[in-house]
Order: sequence, then structure tokens, then C-alpha cells
Amino acid sequence: RAGAGAGSDGRCRAGLAELRARREELSGRIREEEAERARLQGRLWALTQRLARTSESLARHLAARGELDRTIAQSEEAYGKILESSQTLLDVLKEEIENAGKAS
Repeated sequence: RAGAGAGSDGRCRAGLAELRARREELSGRIREEEAERARLQGRLWALTQRLARTSESLARHLAARGELDRTIAQSEEAYGKILESSQTLLDVLKEEIENAGKAS
């Protein structure tokens, strides 16, 4: 019986050693994943900051383009009115010249 106890003790020690080895391996994986998570969180923070800056810049550019669109539309409308007025003036002048020619 004494020999059987010694064998059990050896198997228990071997089993505990195996469990400790597995635990150490798992601890290594946990450290790697924690490091990877920290790297990813850092990248996420940097990308979030970049996204915020890009969104602000985009909003400014969109507002500036909208203002340019309004200015262009107003300028085109004013130009059209000038052309219309010029044509009206030319028509009046032509008519006056024709009337002056008939009168003389």
C-alpha cells in the first residue's frame, strides 16, 4: 500500500505541474491580448480624433461651397438683368434712330 501512495503522489504532482503550465501559457496569451487591446484602443482614439477633425473641416468646406453657390446664383441673375436692360436700351435706341430718320 505504501508504494501505491507514492505513485498517487507522483501523479498528483505531475497533474498540478500540467495545470500550472497551462495557467502560465494562458497568462501569456492574456498579456498578449491586453497589449493588443491597448494598441487597438490607441488607434481607435487616434482615428476618432482624425474623424472629428475631418468632419469639422468638411462642414466648413460645405458651408463655404454653399456661400459660393449663392454668390454665383446672385451674380448670374444680376448679369441676366444687365443683359436684358442692355437689349432693351439697344431696342429703344434703334427705335429712336429710326424715328429720327423718318422725321428728317
